[in-house]
Amino acid sequence: MASGCRGVLIFIRAGKYPPGKRLFVMSAIQFSAQWAPLLREVNWISILVRLCLAIFCGGVIGIERGRKGRTAGFRTHVLVCIGSALTVLTNQYMMQYFGSGDPARLGAQVINGIGFLGAGTIIVTGRHKVRGLTTAAGLWASACMGLAIGIGFYEAAVAACILILFVNSTLHRLDGYVISKSKVIELYVEFGVVDDISGFIAKMRQKDIRVSELEITKDANSSDAAVAATMLLRSTVRRDRAEILAIVSDVQGVKFVESI
Repeated sequence: MASGCRGVLIFIRAGKYPPGKRLFVMSAIQFSAQWAPLLREVNWISILVRLCLAIFCGGVIGIERGRKGRTAGFRTHVLVCIGSALTVLTNQYMMQYFGSGDPARLGAQVINGIGFLGAGTIIVTGRHKVRGLTTAAGLWASACMGLAIGIGFYEAAVAACILILFVNSTLHRLDGYVISKSKVIELYVEFGVVDDISGFIAKMRQKDIRVSELEITKDANSSDAAVAATMLLRSTVRRDRAEILAIVSDVQGVKFVESI
């Protein structure tokens, strides 16, 4: 690390930089070379820096989830990130002062524990719609980010925080566009009676839509003789998701339809 900084300093001195800018860059590099080893070790300064960075990075991801009304919000993501960072910090302390410990082992236990927490955020509604997958993945990513912070891999942790925030806040538009243009759609459909299903399949064939993986169950949300079914629909002609949903909704006997 120090030899690399000396090489950069020599390059800057030899280059054509304004005196003021050259002094600022050289001072920043010298400051980094002086403090970097201190921040990689376990001491009061590195502990505070790592835990505060865990609060910041976990909080940034948590605020984005909380603004969208998700079950795991600001506090959950912060606690996950702090706990992960503290786990590997403790392990590094054990290795530094007691000569024992395995960073990979404790980190693996953190990931296993987050699996149970993430499972609690995934909800399957009464109509077979799955919610919370992105939040569960965000918790897992926050735990990994906390592990990187705790071991002193600050660069990767900050980069991961920026990328996770970008994925959660921006790429959902691309995800929605891809789903809307897909020719295959999985639906949950409620019918008045069982006999309506045969008419529904015939109507789909007339519209050049193939029905597959049909599974019929009793509608748990209704007290009458209504039945529910999950199925895959594949359109043989170009149609977007909204158009397929409109076609299904107009079929006689269909009481409710929702993509899952």
